[in-house]
Amino acid sequence: MAESKIVERTIYQPCPGSIEGMPTRLQFFHAHPRVMMRPHWHAQIEVNYMVRGSVHYRMGGHDLRLGAGQMCLFWGGQPHRMDESSNDSVYAGAHLPLVHFFRMRLPPAISAMLMGGATMLTSKTDCADEQNFPRWHNWANSGDEVKAQHTVEELLLRVERMFMEPYTVVSSGKERKAESGSVPPSLGVVRMCDFIAGNYLEEIDATDIAASAGLHPKYAMNLFRKSTGMTLVKYLTLLRLSRAQAMLLNGNDSVLQVAMDSGFGSVSAFNKAFRQIAGKPPSDFRRDAHVASA
Repeated sequence: MAESKIVERTIYQPCPGSIEGMPTRLQFFHAHPRVMMRPHWHAQIEVNYMVRGSVHYRMGGHDLRLGAGQMCLFWGGQPHRMDESSNDSVYAGAHLPLVHFFRMRLPPAISAMLMGGATMLTSKTDCADEQNFPRWHNWANSGDEVKAQHTVEELLLRVERMFMEPYTVVSSGKERKAESGSVPPSLGVVRMCDFIAGNYLEEIDATDIAASAGLHPKYAMNLFRKSTGMTLVKYLTLLRLSRAQAMLLNGNDSVLQVAMDSGFGSVSAFNKAFRQIAGKPPSDFRRDAHVASA
């Protein structure tokens, strides 16, 4: 990206091809961050590195200002909104689906705080980050599978290193504490996340998910909850809601059709789940978004 300042204020709008519409996608980015008209959510851990300029986030329970040279990590499943972005701002980073995030060797307490809504912030970055994040974006989108895989491995190691150096936890003070007996994510959790990613639009339940990892359903549900702070059903629902969000904002399909195409078995179940995350039914969400855009 050229070093000239960006003067045109742009607005972020979710679409079926964006991270909301493809909630199991691993996405790297390097761009001018666009402000959001409303909160959005997605089922990935978000890694942001501020190359220059600054941005301001409104999270579920706290605000965050990210300046040049800082890096942060947060759970995108909480509704969040970038409401400020300086004219010269450039950020880089990635959206990590849980199947990748839980491959990392992070302390259980870190995962618990992230999934509970906290943001991890560090200023311990250097010129290597300024060079690596743009390169990772280029390699991830190069079409070269070897480079793309190498990029993922490097990023995961970089995130692990974040917790070997000084960092700050930014939260409302209400994040979920690490439970007694919490365990690092196992291969079983990774297998379950992988199965959910490939089948979340189908009629699957906890029994199907557990079977994909060769586990007893009760044990699988307990293991997943201890590792992620969520139930299997909540994570499955979040993936479906992420896709539905993008469909509502881009298209004229009925709420019933959006519900069906997003994996929900009924419009009543869809309405209930959507209201819980957005604070309003899907029909009102779409109407308000269209009014705001106009």
